[in-house]
This record gives sequence, structure tokens and C-alpha cells, in this order.
Amino acid sequence: MTDRGEKNRKSLTTSEITAVAHLYRGEVYRSTIWRTRLDTTTNWAVVTLGVALSISFASPDASPLPLVLVGVLIIFFLMQEARRYRYFNVWRARARWMETHFYAPMLDDGDLHLEENWQKTLANDYLHPRYHVPLMTAIGRRIRRNYLWILMIQSLAYAGKLAVHPTPVENLDQAFQRADVGPLPGEIVIGIGLVYVFTWIGIAIWSRNDDNRRAQQRKTDSSMG
Repeated sequence: MTDRGEKNRKSLTTSEITAVAHLYRGEVYRSTIWRTRLDTTTNWAVVTLGVALSISFASPDASPLPLVLVGVLIIFFLMQEARRYRYFNVWRARARWMETHFYAPMLDDGDLHLEENWQKTLANDYLHPRYHVPLMTAIGRRIRRNYLWILMIQSLAYAGKLAVHPTPVENLDQAFQRADVGPLPGEIVIGIGLVYVFTWIGIAIWSRNDDNRRAQQRKTDSSMG
């Protein structure tokens, strides 16, 4: 039978501290790898948008359609990046948790503060692994960090293409006519584009408010999530 004093011990042995140090190194390594994967999907989105810009602005008579179709790829990359971010956030949170509750107290006053039971929170996260943020929150965070700028460039480039090529636009009807895609009238195409842009902006704003709400409801200074 386990002794109660052993169960509620207030210290770690040297070998246990060494194990925690190696655990921290492993979590930092994993977070670094997944951070690199986030950068990869962002780079893909930027490159594909650059290709669409090059095709659409190659000549005054070039179609603006590539700037519309590239939106599908940008959505795909955004979803991939949000999924990867949920994994990255787990490793980042664990590493940050050890920094704030293991290394910082040890460097500050030489006390690991085990009485705060921070190690039990970390152990539970290993015993019952889960994502720390919902998918929609992850999507909103990635939009706020990177994809909002990509969407703005795509939208402005599309509007600019309609406005200047092949000649400066003279009225709104002419702009709608240039936006026609096959049987779809320009009004519908532009309307879908506005819904596309404002949907992502709305998700970004919602996720920011959700992050603020979660931070206010959090009872501790936990970095988990």
C-alpha cells in the first residue's frame, strides 16, 4: 500500500529532475517540428497566390478567374494549417507549462513549488491527451496570424484586375460584366467573393473574442490552451 507521505511528497530526486529536463527538450523539439509544418502550409498559400497573380496580370486580356480559383487552394491550406496548429499547440503548451512551473521557479528561488500540483496537470495531459483548442478557434487564430493578409491581397488584386484591365473601368455594370464566369453573372461571382471574405473575417473576430473569454474564465495562469 502506498504511503500517504510518499503520495504527497514535496520534492523530486536528481534522476527525476533529469527526466523532466529531457522531457522538456522533447516537447520543444516536437513544437519546433510542427511550427515548421505551419510555415510550410503558409508558404504554399503564398506561392499559389503568387502564381495566380502572375497569370491574371500577365497581360491586360488575361482572365481574373485564377484569382477566384486560388481561393479554393487557400481554403484547403488554411484547413490543413489549422489542423496542424492544434497539434503544435499541444506541444507548445506542454513546453510552456514546464518553463513557467519548473524552470522559472527553480531559477527564481530554487523551489519547484510542487505543492501547487502543476506536475499533476502535466501528468494528466499525458495520460489523457487531447486537443487544447477547438478547430474553429484554430482556424481563427491562423487567419489572424497569416491568412487575413493573404485574403486581403487576393481580394484587392481581384478588384484591381477588374478595375484596370483591359482598360480602366467606367461604371459598375462594366465591372460586373468583367466578373462573369461562364453562365454565372458577375453580380453572383462578386457576391460569393464578399461572403467568402467576410466569413473569414467573422471567424477571426469570433476566435479573438473566444480567446479573450477563455482567458477570463481560466482560474489559473495555465498555459494549457
